[in-house]
Amino acid sequence: MKIKILLVFLFCCVFNFRPVLAQDSQVPVEQPAARGIWVSVFSAKKLLYSEQGVRSLIAQCNKAKINEIYLQIFQSGNAYYDSRICDKTKYDQMVASAGLDTLDLLLREAGQHKIKVFAWVNILGLGKNQKADILNKYGSAILTRDQHQRLSKPSASSELDKYYLREDMIFLEPGDPKVEAYMLTIINEIINRYPLFSGIHLDYVRYPSPIPFVPGSRFNKFGLVYGYGPVNIERFRDKTGINVLDALNNEDEYLAWDNWKRQQVTDLVHKISSLIKVKSPGLVVSCAVIPVVERAYTNAYQDWSAWLEEGIIDYVVLMSYTKDNQFIKETVKSALGHRGKGKIYVGLGAYLMKDNLDLFFNQFRLITDLAPDGIVLYSIDDLTDQIIGYLN
Repeated sequence: MKIKILLVFLFCCVFNFRPVLAQDSQVPVEQPAARGIWVSVFSAKKLLYSEQGVRSLIAQCNKAKINEIYLQIFQSGNAYYDSRICDKTKYDQMVASAGLDTLDLLLREAGQHKIKVFAWVNILGLGKNQKADILNKYGSAILTRDQHQRLSKPSASSELDKYYLREDMIFLEPGDPKVEAYMLTIINEIINRYPLFSGIHLDYVRYPSPIPFVPGSRFNKFGLVYGYGPVNIERFRDKTGINVLDALNNEDEYLAWDNWKRQQVTDLVHKISSLIKVKSPGLVVSCAVIPVVERAYTNAYQDWSAWLEEGIIDYVVLMSYTKDNQFIKETVKSALGHRGKGKIYVGLGAYLMKDNLDLFFNQFRLITDLAPDGIVLYSIDDLTDQIIGYLN
């Protein structure tokens, strides 16, 4: 027996091999999560309007050990980048102020500091921009509507508006092929013009989600449901023979209509992701999503769980903006069970807690303990010296 033990010991020494002990399985292996920050076009810091602003952004990220920047470059149909497709007035203003293309500068500087930069693109949300390039091309028929044939942003007050809160913006109809084609040209242009981006971050890839929200079309009479763009209705009628404006008469028809709308969003995400992977296989694709899986699925028709399970995208960032630590704990724990083939990051609303740092620190620790694949803070304007010190 002693000889056998000696032989095992000699084998381990020679091959630098350590036998696995039973207690080893109980030792947690810490893996560093990605740490990101959203930089909105509405940032009061105007970091991309000067060379110094770019360097300040890099310095802040380094101090806070942030290794990912989500940079908004397409919002409400406006290009904050060098576009030949749509209105780039905002980009021209940045270049005029800085004297150079600060996107190029940021991408180069971030690369030198091993910080990834992702192009944050609003897909279906147009804000209040009634003069967006896509609307000038195709008219308002490409906007989604509710079951009463009204746009998601009200043009006039209605008696019904007393009972719910709409998202105060207009949305494109994902079930309109013209919308899909246009957004693919935008994504293609960004990839070609700025090859140093690490990936594309998709936002507003969903239908409007008013409050209170109803779980599916069979509850239409109790709230608002979207997807009633004219082309989408026509395509669904051609496929099924059902005219959703007349009536949906039974559970099967409601389900067919809801599945159709959900599939329009999924198809759009799939085609965008496929384009990105074919053009630039090294780029990653992520989506900012509604964190409660059931609400995303039944009300916004954003089936991000399936996107991860089928490998359509690489990861999602949950928009878990709340002061309620128990609520975020429960929703994130639930969401983490839907990783599929991808990853799940958690987005924290630092802007809600900038005047209550203890709450932010507790929430950050709580989420870190749940071991998501990354944490992203909203937003750069709320990255105070105290928060930077804590993160460091």
